[in-house]
Amino acid sequence: MTIVEVDCAVTGGVDTHLDTHVAAALDQRGALLGTEFFDASPQGYRALVDWLRAFGPVDKVGVEGTGAYGAGLARYLAEGGIVVIEVDRPNRATRRREGKSDTIDAIEAARAAHSGRASGVPKLRDGSVEAIRVLLVAKHSARRARSKTLTQMRQLTYTAPEQLRCALKGLSIEAFLARAERLRPHRSTDVVTGATKAALSSLASRVRDLEAEITKLDERLAPLVESAAPELVALYGVGTDIAATLLVAAETMPGDCVRRPPGPACVGSPPSRPHRAR
Repeated sequence: MTIVEVDCAVTGGVDTHLDTHVAAALDQRGALLGTEFFDASPQGYRALVDWLRAFGPVDKVGVEGTGAYGAGLARYLAEGGIVVIEVDRPNRATRRREGKSDTIDAIEAARAAHSGRASGVPKLRDGSVEAIRVLLVAKHSARRARSKTLTQMRQLTYTAPEQLRCALKGLSIEAFLARAERLRPHRSTDVVTGATKAALSSLASRVRDLEAEITKLDERLAPLVESAAPELVALYGVGTDIAATLLVAAETMPGDCVRRPPGPACVGSPPSRPHRAR
């Protein structure tokens, strides 16, 4: 779309996607100045900002999905000193009236930021809380995989040949894993017993590898959580896992609690009840 030079404060709006972003520009009265597509890359972010500034000084930019596809763009804008507004998807009334398209969504994002209807704090996905979040993703995945593998091992024993089933029945998890690790498939003359031993031994090794992975992730998480929220970790009954989960959850709370020292409002403490007049 042709750019017309206008000397006014510009409000941008961006509908974000995995590979491309769609931007819209409004003047200070809210009139549409133009729309354009850009690559979701550092070069694309730079081109998007240059395009907006060609209309005039940029006041603010409303961005959809700053916690997902728009994370890179939101960081780039913030680092450049541009105010970023978190914008929710267009409301249903607008979609019914104007239809659904990336361009319409970008224009709606700009209008939401321009009117003040959108005022959310962007999720910039930077700093220690983001580091904690990505480590938690890996840890939770490893824990789920460990639990699933243990379940598979137990299920294999239910139908295992009788002698092997009895040898593994009723053991604690640690004893079960230790016994499974010591199984020697090649010593079995029965093909089913040998195969079952091989499967259990393989799964036990997988569990041990996952436990080692979880331990390494914990070693990286602990100092990050301690540094980000020492007061939270110091609370009775709050360990690294709980503190990390609360910090990440607080990222979505109003006012971006995680950027302030964690307090009751950030860790989900129930509000005090007002006193009733007697």
